[in-house]
Amino acid sequence: MPFNTELTRALGIKVPVVQGGMQWVGYAELSSAVSNAGGLGILTALTQPTPEDLRKEIRRCRTMTKNPFGVNLTLLPALVPPDYAAYAQVIIDEGIKIVETAGNSPGPVIKQLKAANIIILHKCTTIRHAQSAVKMGVDFLSIDGFECAGHVGETDITNFILLSRARQSLGGVPFIASGGFADGQGLAAALALGACGINMGTRFMCTVEAPIHQKIKQAIVDADETDTELVLRRWKNTSRLFSNKVAKQAVKVEKESTTGKFEEVAEYVSGKRGRQVFLNGDKDFGVWTAGQVIGLIHDVPTCDELLKRIEREAVETLASKQELYVPDGNQPAGPSATVGKNTNNPGAEVWGIGKSKL
Repeated sequence: MPFNTELTRALGIKVPVVQGGMQWVGYAELSSAVSNAGGLGILTALTQPTPEDLRKEIRRCRTMTKNPFGVNLTLLPALVPPDYAAYAQVIIDEGIKIVETAGNSPGPVIKQLKAANIIILHKCTTIRHAQSAVKMGVDFLSIDGFECAGHVGETDITNFILLSRARQSLGGVPFIASGGFADGQGLAAALALGACGINMGTRFMCTVEAPIHQKIKQAIVDADETDTELVLRRWKNTSRLFSNKVAKQAVKVEKESTTGKFEEVAEYVSGKRGRQVFLNGDKDFGVWTAGQVIGLIHDVPTCDELLKRIEREAVETLASKQELYVPDGNQPAGPSATVGKNTNNPGAEVWGIGKSKL
């Protein structure tokens, strides 16, 4: 039986899992595979050099899936920013119904997309930014914990706190959990904390259909959760990157610089070199993003295998946890247990002091 959450109902998907936008990864091959498997695949607009190239990629994706898919449009600081309005117009013209937005000052783009009745999933790393996005009229919030890959924000709040704060503070606006998710147990936990689905990036990098070199997928499988670096903290533009030689050197330069000039570290964080990593398979050629979830990734399945597994694990986890609570008077007891008003329960080995000693 498919899941029934605000996310699955609104997007027309079977499993409440979104493949987040990823630079140099979010191409039609991956997005269509995720959508065909029952999740929401997402093309990354700015992997395409021009709006017209994005138009071609959208059309190519449509030849590969009949299921819903979306487009990510991220607004980031740049000396010469892309023509975001033109990218948004292509999204509108091509009839895309779902867009993931993120980044700085998204208001004008969100307004443009909402005028075309597009469903907006907006990614935030703080509750303050999420509340601002609600005022802009976004439909879903993607709450991005500090565990995530790429831009982590500057508040360092992990998802166990951030998701509960979202549940408490967002006035019922539905939200997705993003950062640190790789399996069905994570999906079940997110649902229990109030989310209506999860967003995964790094986990989808490690699938058969992800258009990156096999050696990079293997590097993720071989890595531990400690194998990431936080770069550009000094300039309040923190990114979580895979811990390789270049990322470590960038951190060293950043910490030891006496001038604080970004130019000293710029060559190490070049996006162009990062792009080549995914093509040549040399994990140390440049910087590339990865979340702490790399410690939970141990294989390279197809997207269909992955989402079927996540669905099965989530359903089993949610069902099994219901057995942890029974009504008063129906508690099962072990053979050596003593359950009473004034007695401890040594058979359960929960606590070892009687009330008289408190």
